[in-house]
Amino acid sequence: MKYFEVNFTIEAPAELMQDARDILSALAGEAGFETFEDTDEGIKGYVQQALFNEELLKTLIGDFPLPSCAVKFAVGEAEDKDWNEQWEQQGFEPIVVSETLVIHDGRHLPSDLKPQTSIEIDAHLAFGTGTHETTRMMVSQLMSLDLEGKRVLDCGTGTGILGIAALKLGAREAVGYDIDEWSADNARHNAVINMVDSRFTSLLGDASILKEVEGRFDVVLANINRNILLNDMETFVSKMAPHSTLLLSGFYEQDIPLLEEKAQSLGLIKKAQQHDGDWACLKFIFD
Repeated sequence: MKYFEVNFTIEAPAELMQDARDILSALAGEAGFETFEDTDEGIKGYVQQALFNEELLKTLIGDFPLPSCAVKFAVGEAEDKDWNEQWEQQGFEPIVVSETLVIHDGRHLPSDLKPQTSIEIDAHLAFGTGTHETTRMMVSQLMSLDLEGKRVLDCGTGTGILGIAALKLGAREAVGYDIDEWSADNARHNAVINMVDSRFTSLLGDASILKEVEGRFDVVLANINRNILLNDMETFVSKMAPHSTLLLSGFYEQDIPLLEEKAQSLGLIKKAQQHDGDWACLKFIFD
């Protein structure tokens, strides 16, 4: 398949450059991008030509959440080779969360660790291996919940890591969805290799697809950027059961007041707040 190679140039203070790269990667993922490489000037992204939505990308960049940063991009055709094979060979080192849960890929096994919970993730061009601060915080918050027998919704599932983690921590069922076809397929694949596929459903679409999902959920997870959280939170709440929990991440500490205001307007009660660097995670209860 044919890909575009897009070079993103970021003008940002040195201390914000990595954060700007992380945010830009998340935003570009919404415009069809599948993988990224850091460069001296910013990042380089790859997107299937048939899936590239340049107008959406311009809109997302125009609303970039770090006012002190500016982003430009240039589009060119990527070299015609087997990108999938190259990206899938990269892998990542095992990540330990709260000393009792480890996330690893099939190439980097945690030989010297004996965790209570082990999750294997093959990240076939999808976001969510546990290497990012927001994913680690979400998993950490999941570990603090009583998930036994609970039904879980994983919004923007990516690799499926959060839904899979919930199932391994005792949840009865998990439903995930993602706007990216590759991610939805990858989440199904990861559910299989973690032997939870009979309890995990991965759907292709945005939050509007929840109209087709029957029933309500005890726990809703959303590790997505601030603007999508603000836009979709009302839909999340419409699928939440009484006394259910909403965990949110994918945003900065400075975004918390906006998200809290939106949550409060929907009847959500804030119960916890966590930080990892400048990134934040919020826990709400729906009574």
